Amino acid sequence: MILLVVGADRVDAGKTTFSTGLLERTGAVGAKPRAGNDYWFDHDDCRRALAEGRLYGKDAARLAAAEDREREPERLNPVHRLWRPSPGGGTGLLGQTDREFVVDRVGGPDGSIYVRNATVDVPDRVASALPLEDAIPVESVDELNAVTTDRYVPAFDALADELEATDVAVVESYGDIARPLPDLDPAAIAAVAAVEPGRARIYPGGRYCRACEVASSSPRDGNLEKRVPTVLDYLDPLERVRLPPLTGEEREDPERVATAYADAYDALLEAAGRV
Repeated sequence: MILLVVGADRVDAGKTTFSTGLLERTGAVGAKPRAGNDYWFDHDDCRRALAEGRLYGKDAARLAAAEDREREPERLNPVHRLWRPSPGGGTGLLGQTDREFVVDRVGGPDGSIYVRNATVDVPDRVASALPLEDAIPVESVDELNAVTTDRYVPAFDALADELEATDVAVVESYGDIARPLPDLDPAAIAAVAAVEPGRARIYPGGRYCRACEVASSSPRDGNLEKRVPTVLDYLDPLERVRLPPLTGEEREDPERVATAYADAYDALLEAAGRV
């Protein structure tokens, strides 16, 4: 059974906080198939990972800690992208007007490969910390898409197989993307929580996945992806549940999140057929 947590707001929707509390509540396996952080805006997080010769983000680390299975963040997050601001205009490799893709990590802690944006300069700290001499360079969206098919998709498929074989899993999406693992069997997605500041909307997994099929796509990261607000236009939620504001200390404690968001988790598990 998979419980999918998606963001109805592109930035700071509260997905990770919601997911950590849900992991505490259910004892589930956690996953965040895709993630990213910014070398400028998330610099402390970047430096912490790079100091270990690794590339991962705070969200995956929080999920790994909340599931309490002694797994590295990379096990939960097979693809992590490092961005940085792109001052001065221009759309860059992936059509972003305000930031540029620098490096992707693909795979887990025991077999990661790196994909490098060959159209930008990699920051010295990143270049010295990661084994980028063997990184795959890409200079166009077509090249990135080809590498995605060859390297990224197998990593996602392996994670999907693992999740489908798990008794209970909590899968957190990224940004406002509706399906972080498009090849995941829709029948395995039992229920969906669409999270935004102040509330969560609860949907049955089957209806949500059917809405994803008919919703229009939006260009993102070199591919066409379905966005949560577009998908939700096709659906009425089973329930709308208020999420109370939490202090920073509360957000970092999965047990306290589980208590504060208990009503939302009750609704989500009821939608999934579990109480």
